[in-house]
Amino acid sequence: MSIIEVSSFAAGQWIGPGAGARNISSAITGEVIASAGNDALDVQNMLDYARTTGGPALRKLTFHDRARMLKALALHLREHRQALYDLSFNTGATQTDHLIDIDGGIGTMLVFASKGRREMPDGHVYLDGEVEQLSRNGTFLGQHICTPLQGVAVHINAFNFPVWGMLEKLAPTLLAGVPAIVKPATNTCYVTELAVKLMLDSGILPTGALQLVSGGLGDMLDHLGMQDVVSFTGSADTALKLRSNPVILENSVRFVAEQDSLNASILGPDAVPGTPEFDLFIKEVAREMTTKAGQKCTAVRRIIAPQAQVDAAIAALSDRLAKTVIGDPRLEGTRMGALVSNSQKRDVLEKAELIGQEAEKVYGSMDGFTVEGADADKGAFVSPMLFHCADPDAAQRVHDTEAFGPVSTIMGYRDLDHAIQLVNCGQGSLVASVITHDPAVAREVAIGAGAYHGRLYFNNRDSMKESTGHGSPLPHMVHGGPGRAGGGEEMGGVRGVKHYMQRTAIQGSPDILSAIGDKWVPGGTEIAGPAHPFTRKYGELSIGETLNTAPRKVTMDDIEHFAHFTGDTFYAHMDEDAARRNPFFPGRVAHGYLLLSFAAGLFVEPNEGPVLANTGLDSLRFMKPVSAGDSIKVRLSVKKKTPRNEEYGEVRWHVTLTNQDDELVAEYELLTMNAF
Repeated sequence: MSIIEVSSFAAGQWIGPGAGARNISSAITGEVIASAGNDALDVQNMLDYARTTGGPALRKLTFHDRARMLKALALHLREHRQALYDLSFNTGATQTDHLIDIDGGIGTMLVFASKGRREMPDGHVYLDGEVEQLSRNGTFLGQHICTPLQGVAVHINAFNFPVWGMLEKLAPTLLAGVPAIVKPATNTCYVTELAVKLMLDSGILPTGALQLVSGGLGDMLDHLGMQDVVSFTGSADTALKLRSNPVILENSVRFVAEQDSLNASILGPDAVPGTPEFDLFIKEVAREMTTKAGQKCTAVRRIIAPQAQVDAAIAALSDRLAKTVIGDPRLEGTRMGALVSNSQKRDVLEKAELIGQEAEKVYGSMDGFTVEGADADKGAFVSPMLFHCADPDAAQRVHDTEAFGPVSTIMGYRDLDHAIQLVNCGQGSLVASVITHDPAVAREVAIGAGAYHGRLYFNNRDSMKESTGHGSPLPHMVHGGPGRAGGGEEMGGVRGVKHYMQRTAIQGSPDILSAIGDKWVPGGTEIAGPAHPFTRKYGELSIGETLNTAPRKVTMDDIEHFAHFTGDTFYAHMDEDAARRNPFFPGRVAHGYLLLSFAAGLFVEPNEGPVLANTGLDSLRFMKPVSAGDSIKVRLSVKKKTPRNEEYGEVRWHVTLTNQDDELVAEYELLTMNAF
């Protein structure tokens, strides 16, 4: 078999292996299959290329343009995923593992594409939070905004997920408008290289938006500045070395780390044998031990069960692990493939021996197990190993040593407080799971262990059919953890995008804030349109375009008719004496929803036109009651516009109702879909 020469993509050129290249072996056979690395890469040129070419090109695009770009990239990768599957088998991953890495990465990119279109503006400035009124009359206001950093993101990824690990960082980075230099772990960089080639060959990415380092980074980190970001996944020792770089410290370079984690799963005190929860617990723990051969940053390393259930849990887990077929991952019947390399195999076995100093091995062996379709000695195969720690309070290794493979330790707890104490002994984890049907147990663990974990996953009979699993970080939710886990966060929807943007407080008049945020701020200039705004197409409407209606008088007949017609005969509308006893009302008052209905009648243009649908209202507030004899009038202003597809876009209207004394009665935001 010919050896793959894994290239880097630097400053627009593919550069093959050179001085300093290292060989990469197949996880299945131990044979050399690839070579990667080149110490001659001009890292300063790569950084300059990203900053001067990739960054400006990305920043010219709006958030929606970038979101559409992400979707197109994801769909292109999906069309070519079979090639990624075929290559990835050499990493020891099974077809099921591919679904997590390759399909999971593509799915993550699609989620960010969707969130970019749904939750971010079709513009260049992201508004973070609401407007703050900084003066009595509202002429001086404040607003937080986020804009793209003008540097480069350096992504240093782990070996276990060569596709997902890249895409889960790349998607929020590109959506923010920041170019990326991706450095995958050398052991699996040949899979990442193919994914990068597919994306670059698609022609979808702007020039300079994505570069690849296959092999070592050299002294790239020594050339970073305050506009750059380093996002790292790997060991705590490596993270400490990288984040301690004097240049990173001096320039306050953002450093996002996701590192070692002694994740745990707690069997709730209610989840005794025979319950759906007990069976679910055994299934999830066994899956987390064997998926990707335990090479997951979220895998369950510590199993915490009620002392009375430890023996039953050991027996059930051992029985399930015994059914795990270990072998060549290309074989259909294989359930667990190999570790990524023989050096990783040696590391896992060494760590297992350390754990064995404090715990008894109750399932598995260091050698002598069956491997289907491959040579157990030549390939990086290991058996699942389950240890039992009888005295977890006195133990140290089981709480601080991560054997990054199919190795886990079970321990008993006396009561729920003890379980929380044990789970927190990990000193910071990416995830802990709790299998319980008792909401009180879940609440107690959330309060007691939340500060030590980036994610708490609760599951039981009610959610088990649709849950995604203990070990599945989702792009909607933050992925990271405190303490030993690195203190960072990735993904989390738009939260992840903000890691690559600068939050800035802006202060000024309503017109200034409106211009910067492309969103009309109350108090800003109102524009009189040439015709009723409901007769004007999406593209014809201007931010700040305003309609002021004539007044309408509210009568007692209106109030009573509305009450009887709707069935809303609440005493404040029907009983004068009772209403007067209420501290909020002067007597009988109009229904709030009656006022909204009258408001619609005042501003709606009834004829067929570009307004296609009323899709809802937000932020409704009633400020002052309206009594019979009062009048109301409406101000309707175009606050924000967001395109949804080629046919229509969403218009957000700011609506205020005032009475005959110009006092504010109600305020809300109306959403409509308008044709282009």
